[in-house]
Amino acid sequence: MEKLNAFLSKHGMKVVIVLLLLSYMKSCSIDSEVTRIKKDFREQKEVIDALPTTTDVKIEGLKVEKRMIQATDRKMLDVQRQNAIEQEIAELQSK
Repeated sequence: MEKLNAFLSKHGMKVVIVLLLLSYMKSCSIDSEVTRIKKDFREQKEVIDALPTTTDVKIEGLKVEKRMIQATDRKMLDVQRQNAIEQEIAELQSK
């Protein structure tokens, strides 16, 4: 026990400084990990935000249907359906 007391009285401040430095280094590495995780989260959020929503898919489906109707040579019923499609697209885009 006396050896430990003698060692701490001689080198106690050095031991405390080393422990503080190690603690500081550990906290810096944790901060860098958090920063890296935040960066990864932002990148994934951008990818998710770029995906089409169900409204976008419905609008594109209606536009395709309208183009298909316009490509055929049928008359009255198709004109009514085209008008209905335009109304649905306008409703979806207003949301």
